[in-house]
Amino acid sequence: MRFGPIKVAEAEGAMLAHAVKVGDARLPKGHRVTSADIVALTASGVVEVVAARLDAGDLPEDEAATRIAAAVAPDHLRFSRAATGRVNVYSEVAGLFVASREIVDRLNRLDPSITFACLDDHMPVQPGDMVATIKIIPLAVAGAFVEQAERLLRDHRAFEVKPFAPRRAALIATELPNLKSQVMDKTHAILAARLRQAGSELFTERRVAHREDAVGAAIAEMRSTHDLLIVFGASAVADPEDVIPAAIRRAGGVVDHVGMPVDPGNLLVLGRVGETPVIGAPGCARSPRENGFDWILDRILAGEWPSFDDITGLGVGGLLSEIPTRPQPREHATELSSGSVSVVVLAAGRASRMGADGGHKLLATFDGVPLVRRSVEAALKAAPGKVSVVTGHREADIRYALQGLPVTFVSNPDYISGMASSLTAGLSAVGARAPGMLVMLADMPGITGDDLRRLIERFVAEGGRSIIRATAGGQRGNPVILPRQTFSAIKQLVGDVGARHIIEKSGLPVIDVELGAAARLDLDTPEQIVAAGGILEEQTRG
Repeated sequence: MRFGPIKVAEAEGAMLAHAVKVGDARLPKGHRVTSADIVALTASGVVEVVAARLDAGDLPEDEAATRIAAAVAPDHLRFSRAATGRVNVYSEVAGLFVASREIVDRLNRLDPSITFACLDDHMPVQPGDMVATIKIIPLAVAGAFVEQAERLLRDHRAFEVKPFAPRRAALIATELPNLKSQVMDKTHAILAARLRQAGSELFTERRVAHREDAVGAAIAEMRSTHDLLIVFGASAVADPEDVIPAAIRRAGGVVDHVGMPVDPGNLLVLGRVGETPVIGAPGCARSPRENGFDWILDRILAGEWPSFDDITGLGVGGLLSEIPTRPQPREHATELSSGSVSVVVLAAGRASRMGADGGHKLLATFDGVPLVRRSVEAALKAAPGKVSVVTGHREADIRYALQGLPVTFVSNPDYISGMASSLTAGLSAVGARAPGMLVMLADMPGITGDDLRRLIERFVAEGGRSIIRATAGGQRGNPVILPRQTFSAIKQLVGDVGARHIIEKSGLPVIDVELGAAARLDLDTPEQIVAAGGILEEQTRG
């Protein structure tokens, strides 16, 4: 492939490297120049374009990406159509994403023009989750490299999604006088929710004394009617001969592993009686927050049996976040004040539900003030000097509507991909050391500065270790304050998803603050704007 500037008169058949405007029309990147295009470009005064000419054997970017994707084993996967040299890959099932670093690395080392990125190995996924993307960097790539990639992916499995297989699970919980029944009830509910997410069900719970004989008898009895046993001890495992591992052996089973290099999750026991897995859960698994128990449970539900090497190889990446209910040895809480919380106003979206002629909802006016300005002014009343605004669609117009306000603008060029990109862009402005980030949607006209102050004051009162969520009549709404413990999870979000999944999986307390109807009033259509008292953008232009 030859790349560079080409005189328009000689550009027929070349692929444009950049979009070119021709009168009222637009020739997109990757467009093959035709003789008619040459006439139009010349008439528009364009004398030169930056383009690529393909050599013999070269493949255009979309064709190359499509062929490489077609070489991937398609089980439980869905592939997007190629666009701008990219094919995205999605899971069609709930399962465990498994990748071979060796094969992925080999694929990426064939030639820099071919790139492949995917989730980390052994990540749980749900139907519709994006798991990988194939991207061709230049406008075309030598066919020989594409053929090498095809052979590699046909001969070796670079990645797959292993579906979760439903299990009939039983919980065996041991009792000691100092363990409250409420803790055991909560453990049951959290374990049941974990299993449901993977398509399994918690059928039975048995509470027994914290003794080897009692636990062993429960294991021996329940293995015949269940295909997964999970034991929660009232006291943490302190030795390979402690109650839970000893009970597995007493029931005729074997103990494969005691302890694992994942924190929280160190004190896990893995064993089996016949073909029935028995997991001695660490105490941290009483919280819904991710811990080492999840990693082992997901593998078993996906049909894997973690080996000694698998478990002992989890140390890199095994240092997870602390959970609020256990001691915090790594870092003491910092002193919080209401002025330490940053506000991120999300104003980058396309407002697609407004329709082709509906204008931009954020530029609709309420009492003569554009909606986006109204929202940002409310944020400034609550957090002066700490407000960032994420812009994308019609960026210039949105920023013009906010002129004169003391805010930090954050551009999100990837806004078309959905809300996740705006959240990560906003987080970049807030900074990793901020105690928390208040996320506010710019299309909520009922939210006031006083509302935001109430949320921030509650966040401070909770020591910055709780998620604060606005509600309306007990129903969840917006805005929400996300503490620093959630920031790493925010960075991993992709697509048109918000923070709901993070809130549900964080394990942090979620404190609801009732704000009334305003917490659920966001405006998505022209009819909603008019009903809320707004004037559509076109009407203001007269």
